[in-house]
Amino acid sequence: MPRFLKGMAFVPFLLVTWSSAAFIISYVVAVLAGHVNPFLPYISDTGTTPPESGIFGFMINFSAFLGAATMYTRYKIVEKQNQTSYFSTPVFNLVSLVLGLVGCIGMGIVANFQVDAVCFFVNSLDEEHSGAMETWVVKEKSGKQELAVPVVHDGGALLAFVCGVVYTLLQSIISYKSCPQWNTLSTCRVRMAISFISCAAVIPMITCASLISITKLEWNPQEKDYAYHVVSAICEWTVAFGFIFYFLTFIHDFQSVTLRISTELNNDI
Repeated sequence: MPRFLKGMAFVPFLLVTWSSAAFIISYVVAVLAGHVNPFLPYISDTGTTPPESGIFGFMINFSAFLGAATMYTRYKIVEKQNQTSYFSTPVFNLVSLVLGLVGCIGMGIVANFQVDAVCFFVNSLDEEHSGAMETWVVKEKSGKQELAVPVVHDGGALLAFVCGVVYTLLQSIISYKSCPQWNTLSTCRVRMAISFISCAAVIPMITCASLISITKLEWNPQEKDYAYHVVSAICEWTVAFGFIFYFLTFIHDFQSVTLRISTELNNDI
């Protein structure tokens, strides 16, 4: 194993590489298949249609698991550091962990409750057999496929982004409190900068997304909501990769951590 991955550093490293691959692979497959416009689709749009929907769901689910593992390990690291040299109330660290785990649950919801095409269940008459034939049709408007965004999917995305942003902000504050004994000033500044950018991006992301009257895969620059879509999509990708770069800063902290698993056999059973 490479030296920079010693200790538990492989956990945030795997989270960063896996999540990046999830976004990029889903995007490439969706674009090559002609399912989305290459210019700034929503992240969820790149995982709407098969085969990329399967790739997106599987990889984001595992990213959520890796995120939870990384956050819990980070929680234990800060807890141990705080016991060695008190610098912050333990509640602060616990709150950040809970928010982070809620964000991971939101990721799982996004992965499993994906955006679906609007379908209407209709009955048509099979003239040849004189019987009723049930079919599914996809609603189209102006030749473009519309999408129905389930409330569950939106709620999961909101949890993932908002809780994730607050988590990075709280962890940045903890980093400053533990500086210089446990963190360098440059690391603290990088983390706070990423947190600030993510916080600044998540607000217009949510605002512009709420102003869009229809959610669809293919956008025309002449459409009235196109500007809202572009701004929201830019902010969404910014926040998503902000999380990735933030967890990248955890690698150094995790290098000094060792995982031990002990097993005890109870002979009384």
